Amino acid sequence: MTRKVLSCIAMRGVLTALTALATPLAAQRTHVLIVTGLGGEPQYSKTFAEQGAALHQLARTQWRVADSSLIWLAEDVALDRARIRGRATREAVGDAFLSLSRRVSPGDMVVIMLVGHGSGEGKDSRVNLPGADPTAADYAGWLVAFARQTVVFVNSASASGDFVAALKGEGRVIVTATRTALERNEAIFGSYFVSGLTTSEADADKDGRISVLEAFSYAQREVQRVYEEQKRMLTEHATVSDSSLAARVAFGAASASSDDPRVVALVAERKALEDQLAALRAKKASMAAAAYEAELEPLLVAIAEKTREIRAVGGRP
Repeated sequence: MTRKVLSCIAMRGVLTALTALATPLAAQRTHVLIVTGLGGEPQYSKTFAEQGAALHQLARTQWRVADSSLIWLAEDVALDRARIRGRATREAVGDAFLSLSRRVSPGDMVVIMLVGHGSGEGKDSRVNLPGADPTAADYAGWLVAFARQTVVFVNSASASGDFVAALKGEGRVIVTATRTALERNEAIFGSYFVSGLTTSEADADKDGRISVLEAFSYAQREVQRVYEEQKRMLTEHATVSDSSLAARVAFGAASASSDDPRVVALVAERKALEDQLAALRAKKASMAAAAYEAELEPLLVAIAEKTREIRAVGGRP
């Protein structure tokens, strides 16, 4: 193997590592769709509504999602008339995807969370909604409109495992509460995943942001703890489709955690570089590959160098 080839491989490895350090959500707009399905019993309807309300509150107050980009569809609108946009019928869910597709820009974040009881297998997997249930194949069709966005799709229902194979793709993180469609018992993963997005306990690297992978790992631990405390056999095994991307997609703004003006200035400089990176990624589809890579490499290197400078003066990266 030639020295030139080895050099190219090494550079690709560096770029991959640097990319993992630089995925700024702050430079993106976030769009959220929450779908809470049929409870079947009052206790489940209440639990599902609580998860929907918690995620809606998080999106609105911490993620600063615009009202027009925040849609909650539920089994019963009367459960929370102030926030629920409409009943979670198949038609309404399809309309919600269409509405968000008209609002997104390249590089934006789209978060979809399904809460409820699941059934079916393969592309016929579904979350039970009022009326006809949309299948995994339906959701796959609706997601086609978001090819230039980063998509985080969470199905916290029982029997949700087959959604991973049906929906996974480039730029997507698919999270399911179960590993297969055969895990049909009530799943408790969803409530802990939402909690993981809000608690500092999930922030493993203490950077002030919660990544999808951190929320996922937190929920996994909590689910296992509950089953062990109740001396029950674990009947749900959560799955994430792309742990690498899930680790890079983070919610919340990291702070300098320092009164040192040097740290504050360096963090501001890095934020400006991250904004440039986000703008470049938004233009990727319209650029020649060589031109894109020529602009990408120096930005990634500059961000990595700025992070080292922050560490060097005692700031939190």
